[in-house]
Amino acid sequence: MKLSHFNFNLPEELLAEFPAENRDESRLMVVNRKTGEIEHKMFKDIIDYFDDGDVMVLNNTKVFPARLYGNKEKTGARIEVFLLRELNAEQRLWDVLVDPARKIRIGNKLYFGDDDSLVAEVIDNTTSRGRTLRFLYDGSYEEFREKLVELGETPIPKYINREVTPEDADRYQTIYAKEEGAVAAPTAGLHFSKHLMKRLEIKGINFAEVTLHVGLGTFNPVEVEDLSKHKMDSEEMIITQEACDIINAAKARKNKVCCVGTTSMRAMESSVSSMKTLNPYVGWTNKFIYPPYDFSLADCMITNFHTPKSTLLMMISAFCGHDLMRKAYDEALKEKYRFYSYGDAMLII
Repeated sequence: MKLSHFNFNLPEELLAEFPAENRDESRLMVVNRKTGEIEHKMFKDIIDYFDDGDVMVLNNTKVFPARLYGNKEKTGARIEVFLLRELNAEQRLWDVLVDPARKIRIGNKLYFGDDDSLVAEVIDNTTSRGRTLRFLYDGSYEEFREKLVELGETPIPKYINREVTPEDADRYQTIYAKEEGAVAAPTAGLHFSKHLMKRLEIKGINFAEVTLHVGLGTFNPVEVEDLSKHKMDSEEMIITQEACDIINAAKARKNKVCCVGTTSMRAMESSVSSMKTLNPYVGWTNKFIYPPYDFSLADCMITNFHTPKSTLLMMISAFCGHDLMRKAYDEALKEKYRFYSYGDAMLII
């Protein structure tokens, strides 16, 4: 498969700027891999496709307010700082992206907050926009993290061309988010409401939680025609023994295992034994799934509609079958489904 196989024309008006009014009332396209049938439903209808003993695998990562705005010393120029990952808690070192990058050099200081209560010094260049910052703050580590949360903004994707609203802090987060560390939401999970989760529970569906801290690399467009040359950014992940037990027991019973989102799928596929069972894991993954690919555990998956040439689209193609994925996407464009983070959902069975 080549990069050009994953290109299509996506009209700008189909990129969702706001979430659906109610989480579980976005649209749902159901794609059947065996029959090739495509159905149009509401997300809450998902309950009809699962039975007692089936398992949904959720990514319980929590998005932190990763976007800060500071001012450069002397010039006062406004600089956006996007926190990517903490490198050293004790020294308060962080990997960040800065914008505009051309103005930010090693040794520069940036000031944050109306009272300049937080200062950062640029100590290294990592990529064209990447920098390593050392934060300077008078206070304990806990107070420093609180300050980051106070000054930070919900990191809704750049394509959403509007100011962040207070609602984004809630809606750009799954209702089961627990483990802080993502700079982007695992978006398939945004469609689950408390009410829907309760209904699924009553029907006997089990939930297994894994953690994959979504980094910005997930959304980097692929820029090489030969997919085998693309390198994914590494993302931190945790799979507990408890999650393995729930998933492996479902497989043994011949129940369905459904991955909620591409991130849950990447986490699971990063820690599979040769016997096709899930192993506990704590570490990093840079797994890139593209066709052809033999999936080990999931029988079905829930995902959003992805942008052209994205690694997410490539995984969907591998799971769904390329021709059926193209047919489903053509249908989505025709029926004006909403794309990307705040968009509609697809269930592939």
